[in-house]
Amino acid sequence: MINFFDNHTSLTLESGRQLPGYRLAYSTIGSLNAAGDNAVWVFHALTANGNPGEWWPGLVGDGKLLDPARYFIICVNMPGSCYGSTGPLSINPITSAPWFHDFPFFTTRDMIRAYQALRIFLGIKKIYMGIGGSMGGQQLLEWAVEEPGLFDYIIPIATNARHSSWGIAFNTAQRQAIATDVTWKESNERAGQEGMKTARSIALISYRSYETYSNGQDETGDDKITGFKTESYQRYQGEKLAARFNAFSYDVLSRGMDAHNLGRGRGGVVAALSLIKARTLVIGIETDVLFPVQEQQYLAEHIPGAEFVAIRSAFGHDGFLLEYEQLGTHINTYLLQTKSRAASPVR
Repeated sequence: MINFFDNHTSLTLESGRQLPGYRLAYSTIGSLNAAGDNAVWVFHALTANGNPGEWWPGLVGDGKLLDPARYFIICVNMPGSCYGSTGPLSINPITSAPWFHDFPFFTTRDMIRAYQALRIFLGIKKIYMGIGGSMGGQQLLEWAVEEPGLFDYIIPIATNARHSSWGIAFNTAQRQAIATDVTWKESNERAGQEGMKTARSIALISYRSYETYSNGQDETGDDKITGFKTESYQRYQGEKLAARFNAFSYDVLSRGMDAHNLGRGRGGVVAALSLIKARTLVIGIETDVLFPVQEQQYLAEHIPGAEFVAIRSAFGHDGFLLEYEQLGTHINTYLLQTKSRAASPVR
């Protein structure tokens, strides 16, 4: 069930623009304990929503890693998205019309600052664990730096301390694809949809791997010279996204991702990472070409006491959404080991 939190206090964004209040759509499962410290905050990636049981079904649910019998699990749809939180299709209270192209982009830092009011409203005093991959991991790291004492554990997956030039190049190419759509300058919900389909096709190449396409799209014979499986697959993925998303959100969220840099205004990335106090397990994916493992290794090297593990996946970056067994095993092992070490008497 999706809930809504309306904050009527204005929010000044990093860009300098001021948002006169905002709405957050979120879901919770499980119950917050009396101490208010059993929360698990799940952060979603670029085009997902605030229902983690829908896009992380192997990790969230009864008897799974994130079990509502043990935890109060919350996930918020990030601002700028199109699943209930304030975004480009929302009504601008000043003009009484949808924001469309005028919607201000949220950096990952702006996003977590918007979440802070919701945390207080829900009575969450301490977040037992924060977990998220990709852009979700970027938000998690921002919050762990912004409020170092808030989290007991953080699990950033397939993410980074600042978005790379490589990642920005992919996002720029996708926005250029949207801009070539002749409808993009129009102010209606369907503007830029054809361009977004192409953008998604570009993105998919960075989300997957050589192995992914070889396993699923290779032709079985030697005679084909046109009409390849990969062609129809790329078109299908664009159509699939267009059925549930809009180009305005795609554009604004990708800009927010590009602006991600923990070191901004904090004396650099290393200084920012050194502020994190949560016990940290950083997880990378060996075949990830968008967020290569050296980015997660860098996190682990500079977050005090952090540990790093890499998983093997044929799905590239998308492995963080699919490799439930490996993720669950590594996270459970880490939690048990850290608790065991904490319980051991000092000699």
